[in-house]
Amino acid sequence: MPQATVNGLRFEYDIHGAAGDPAALLIMGFSAQMTMWPMSFVEGLVGRGFRVVRFDNRDIGLSSKLDEKGPPDIGAAMTAAMTGQRYAGAPYLLDDMAADAVGLLDALDIARAHIVGASMGGMIAQIVAAKHPAKTISLTSIMSTTGRPGLPAAAPEIMGALMTPPASPSREDRRKQFMTMFRTIGSPGFPATEAEIEALADAQVDRAPYNPAGVGRQMVAIMSSEPRHELLAGVRCPALVLHGADDPLVPLEGGKDTAASIPGAELVVIPGMGHDFTEALMPQFLTHVGGFLSRTQSRAKAA
Repeated sequence: MPQATVNGLRFEYDIHGAAGDPAALLIMGFSAQMTMWPMSFVEGLVGRGFRVVRFDNRDIGLSSKLDEKGPPDIGAAMTAAMTGQRYAGAPYLLDDMAADAVGLLDALDIARAHIVGASMGGMIAQIVAAKHPAKTISLTSIMSTTGRPGLPAAAPEIMGALMTPPASPSREDRRKQFMTMFRTIGSPGFPATEAEIEALADAQVDRAPYNPAGVGRQMVAIMSSEPRHELLAGVRCPALVLHGADDPLVPLEGGKDTAASIPGAELVVIPGMGHDFTEALMPQFLTHVGGFLSRTQSRAKAA
């Protein structure tokens, strides 16, 4: 796959669809590679007339690793967050990751795009829409949150499944850890098959080397960044907030607060959806996200 240099870092990306079609930039979440965006979703958007760009965030997949920053102090960042403060020692923040996304659009000579983000990627997408309106046609925030203090958090056992490292760096132990995580945060109403879970784990493990420090730096970026509820009040583009009613990692209140913070935002809640992208969910995703992008693009063309 191709790479682009942005902000002094290399970013792995791929593009699907015709060069002349309106662009949709997909921003993936914490610790997840761009290949977690299902090809059925990508191809569905392409079929609706969009040019779809996926990429690996910094510190994950085949994009640059900021190893020179050293291992992060997750404990210090967590302590600061629990006391309502911001950890000053973060190697980078979500704002920097938003600048990566905008820089990638510039590197690809894409003037404006529909910005679609999931989980941490939704946080990044929110910042892009708020701080880079000239690059943003629309915002779609999926299974994400504003980070407003006081919003419900994931249960400790859910965070444990997300943050517990594999028993060893071996392929088999990494694979087991991914499968445990996928099962823990999955969608009770749209469950993944065992074959699907195994294929997801294989893809995550085999595509890129094990990089626990990079995953930690992403977590510190989330915990150390400012809440976005006030920032989102300035968003003026069309916005869709999509959230699962049964999300165990980012409770539904986070999605509701995101929609309430953005003027005119549309909120769609899917019963039975957790915090994943199962094939069983893709018809719903394409109906809601694909439909929103198509409507927004039609209005943009008519304006």
